[in-house]
Amino acid sequence: MSLIPRFRRAVGGVLACLMLSTTAGADPLISKTYGYFSIGGRTAEDLDRELERRGPMTRATGHRHPGATEIKFGGEVTYIERGGRCTVGGAKVTLRTHLILPRWNNRRGAGKDLRFIWDTLSADIKRHEERHAEIARSYARTLERDLLKLRPAASCEKLEQEVGSVTRRVLEAHDRDQLRFDVVESKNFDNRMMRLLKYRLGQNGG
Repeated sequence: MSLIPRFRRAVGGVLACLMLSTTAGADPLISKTYGYFSIGGRTAEDLDRELERRGPMTRATGHRHPGATEIKFGGEVTYIERGGRCTVGGAKVTLRTHLILPRWNNRRGAGKDLRFIWDTLSADIKRHEERHAEIARSYARTLERDLLKLRPAASCEKLEQEVGSVTRRVLEAHDRDQLRFDVVESKNFDNRMMRLLKYRLGQNGG
């Protein structure tokens, strides 16, 4: 069977793509790695400028972000012809997520207040990107489940088309959820940061 076309997506701080080929499988194979970009600066204004200048850029927005998550779906599907019908013999979806996070080089030499603000902000950036990875994991499982549930078709060519349709549907739902998450997070950023700062300040006895 021919390879199903690749689908590339970029949503906010998310970069996603998918490729399916043809062999067998079971549960999704999921991996997560981390990468970092360095920033300098000795004031809050410096940090803002450094994040805007050095943060990862996504194709969807054309802007740099304080963090990003690269998402790569892949997988294999096996087709079995029997009795004039074609069935999915096996399906394995793979998912690789790579989180790109900032690392502040001047933290040790900065004042206590700026370190406190940075630690709060960087923890929120990491939480945000981890959530992107969680959303992708959920859809990897959904995609594999839906592929394995496909009913037999009159031919493997027809079944392959249905595999492609299911793949597109699940990926498009994935993209919508990722975008929805980014929109909500963006709207709530200021209030969330104030709550986090007050909470961490209370924990530190401030």
